[in-house]
Amino acid sequence: FRSWLVSTPAMAPKKEDPKKSAKSSGGGKAKKKKWSKGKVKEKLSNLVLFDKITYDKMLADVPKLKLITPSIISEKLKCNGSLARKAVKELLSQKLIRPILTHKSQCVYTRASHQ
Repeated sequence: FRSWLVSTPAMAPKKEDPKKSAKSSGGGKAKKKKWSKGKVKEKLSNLVLFDKITYDKMLADVPKLKLITPSIISEKLKCNGSLARKAVKELLSQKLIRPILTHKSQCVYTRASHQ
């Protein structure tokens, strides 16, 4: 009547095969994944102040562009972003460009069409 104490073959502890245990224990010894160093972006050496040549280039070339943003000016003239924003203000004051969209982080301008 104490059938619940009797050990059945299904409940008996299984004995491990010595051949299988040697294979399965090698899991931690596998080669670890090597991480790539990642791509390193080269440092830009942009202008902090306009020199005469770059200033004249800005006045000549930028008003001819169809789409004008500080980032485009920064790339074309190799100047930093704050200098590009100052250039945009300078061009606006001279009425060489006109605003399309003004936003807190990015402003879009176009060439001034004479109407």
